[in-house]
Amino acid sequence: MPTVLFSRSMLLKGLVVLGMLLLLGGCSVAPENEYAFTFPVSDGQSVWPAPPEQPRFEYIGDLIGEDDYALKQSRGFQLLAELIAGVGLEPKSKVGLVRPQSGMVDAQGRVYVTDVGRGAVFVFDPVVGIFRVWDHYAPGRSFTQPIGITAGREGHVLVVDAEERSVIELDASGVLIGSFGQDLLQRPTGIARDPVRGRIFVADTHGDDIKVFSDSGELLDVWGVSGDLPGQFNSPVHLWFADNRLYVTDTLNARVQVLDDQGQAQLSVGKRGLVVGNFVRPKGITLDGEGNLYVVESYYDHLLIYDQEGRFLLPIGGAGQAAGKFFLPAGVWSDSANRIYVADMMNGRVSIFQYLTDNPAAPVAANGG
Repeated sequence: MPTVLFSRSMLLKGLVVLGMLLLLGGCSVAPENEYAFTFPVSDGQSVWPAPPEQPRFEYIGDLIGEDDYALKQSRGFQLLAELIAGVGLEPKSKVGLVRPQSGMVDAQGRVYVTDVGRGAVFVFDPVVGIFRVWDHYAPGRSFTQPIGITAGREGHVLVVDAEERSVIELDASGVLIGSFGQDLLQRPTGIARDPVRGRIFVADTHGDDIKVFSDSGELLDVWGVSGDLPGQFNSPVHLWFADNRLYVTDTLNARVQVLDDQGQAQLSVGKRGLVVGNFVRPKGITLDGEGNLYVVESYYDHLLIYDQEGRFLLPIGGAGQAAGKFFLPAGVWSDSANRIYVADMMNGRVSIFQYLTDNPAAPVAANGG
């Protein structure tokens, strides 16, 4: 029997033919920017306050990015192409958060995170264990400094890009619907929406005001001017809307202002100081289902918790990388399960905490970022 010798070229040609047959047979290829991750599960070891006091918060874990570079896609044709080209054998770095800023959770439980370091929006879907990276909002148009994010009308997503000086409206798949504010905003950062009246609030940091738009992008009103009196602002950064009240981190005035649905100041929370519970650079803001107020004190690496009347309750934080520690945190948001998410900017992660409420059925009626 004659001996048959297979050359490398013959083998590769055979693999190519096999690969093409697989593809023609219906082998699908998922999007290249789809990656695997696992939503964290608490080990029950980190709680606040510490025993013997009754715990009120439990550390769940962190969202960072890929688990192990397991791309959620068919490897058939890609592997063949890599073999033929002689590439693909080098170790690849994982895809993950770089400098997260803020976020939101939609009705399906997807977690959206803006990232100025990556110039993108990360969309984590815990149900299927994948996340996507939206670094373009239209062909040839990339995010530059995405900061604020909130839920829009009809399941859309509203993203504030500070460098583009606009609010970008996307559908649930990340496809551009439109944008607005380019000729009106100086440096927008935070955003929130009133879902009942269809109003969108944008914190214009360099304008020292809150600009109010309709869902169609029409400017309806401007709340506030430069100053430190009630209803005036000095570099407002983040917003949260709940129960017909707008919560504003008035950053360079070192306070949180609470406005009614007509823009009138109702309450001021916090003051400038060096004691834990005081502010130096407040940024992110959110509420839980019981109305407790959460504020990121970025300069001193803390998440500060207050009650509905603005009384200081509890800090979580301090500089570091361990559970419950932060390095220049930026944003905070909540979901309907009373989970609290903190964009730990310089640690490149989102830390998640569970509020251990006495009323677990309490909803989170809030909208902001």
